[in-house]
Amino acid sequence: MDKKISNKFIYFFGSFGGILFGYDIGVMTGALPFLQTDWNLSSASSLVGWITSAVMFGAIFGGALAGQLSDHLGRRKVILYSAVIFTIGSILSSMAPYQGTFFLIIVRIFLGLAVGAASALVPAYMSEMAPAKMRGRLSGLNQTMIVSGMLLSYIMDYLLKDLPGDWAWRSMLFCAAIPAIILFFGVLRLPESPRFLLRNGDKAEARNVLSMIRSNQSEIDEEINQIKKTTKEESTATKNTNLATLFGKKYRYLVIAGVGVATFQQFQGANAIFYYIPLIVQKATGKAASSALMWPIIQGIILVLGSLLFIVIADKVKRRTLLMMGGSVMALSFFLPSIIDWIMPDASPMMIVLFLSLYVAFYSFTWAPLTWVLVGEIFPLSIRGRASGIASSMNWVCSWLVGLIFPIMTESMSQELVFAIFGIICVLGVLFVRTRVPETQGKTLEQIEEQGLNR
Repeated sequence: MDKKISNKFIYFFGSFGGILFGYDIGVMTGALPFLQTDWNLSSASSLVGWITSAVMFGAIFGGALAGQLSDHLGRRKVILYSAVIFTIGSILSSMAPYQGTFFLIIVRIFLGLAVGAASALVPAYMSEMAPAKMRGRLSGLNQTMIVSGMLLSYIMDYLLKDLPGDWAWRSMLFCAAIPAIILFFGVLRLPESPRFLLRNGDKAEARNVLSMIRSNQSEIDEEINQIKKTTKEESTATKNTNLATLFGKKYRYLVIAGVGVATFQQFQGANAIFYYIPLIVQKATGKAASSALMWPIIQGIILVLGSLLFIVIADKVKRRTLLMMGGSVMALSFFLPSIIDWIMPDASPMMIVLFLSLYVAFYSFTWAPLTWVLVGEIFPLSIRGRASGIASSMNWVCSWLVGLIFPIMTESMSQELVFAIFGIICVLGVLFVRTRVPETQGKTLEQIEEQGLNR
């Protein structure tokens, strides 16, 4: 490889990593109502929860394994392996035998390994390949691609819903293999990350890769020196960091803030809406969930528009302000249906879905992208690797728990009560941000660290 590769080409296939991740988050939303009918799972809430959340359970381990493997095999190679696992897992999911809930759960956990790996490595690979001036926008761009993948899966679910028998849900799950195949052949043409090459002593190849994607020799020399310096600092930091360091007096405040925001992001109930919106509509209206597949598309469009809005306002509004505003409106979106239903018992049952759309709108440009911006900014270099890993793992664990528990909650209590509980968690999230999270916008890592020490 000695010709230049355009940044657009790199971002396009980096984007497909996000689309891959988003597609599998969203595809079960449409497939689940048909699967429930076909396998008579309407009253088996715990099995429904496991089938839905199995991918997140696998992702808990996939992200952690990918980080370790990518340091030995390279970012590019592990992304390729993830695409292969994703393709095989999608095809096997579509071939699940009748009443094969255990088979489907195991396959989706296997699929989750690839989802976790792709969600961790694709943004890392893109940021390592991109020039420094482009890195700030990558968090917002990655979020846009994830929600675009979700929207794509909702559209495919809607288009395939009228297929006969069990062909509908099987086709929906099978189509998840298509973006994985595209990602595989795209990444196949990309070079390895120069950062990985330098860390493994291959300076000549790192220089060769940088010559494809940087404009001049001085820029290449400067970047190589910067990578060497940063790698040395990170290596020293990692050796001197353990759990006692993370939760010692010096860093405890910042670790609790970053991990806490990552935890609240999931426990506020967003994924319950994304995974189960047709079932929520069914419970509210009494109509079959399989006829409510237009609602996920509406939610998907809102998510995409919100992620684009975030890219515009990301560096113009303070992080804490956005999080507290978003959390407050999200809480109201959960509380108001219960209040209105208490005052006006004859109000339309679709009111709850309209308020959930308001929730999605504010979540899409506040907590959804800002959580990862904050996690990227709040940890000092000496603890960044381990602290970010804990934050990411907690996020996946909470995502899995919400997907697992929500159908059990809705079976045992009213939807209004379930959403009121999520509303209370949103309020607690706002209070947490107000009292425990420092402002990171426009501040250096040293200033953030000093702010933590003064608490």
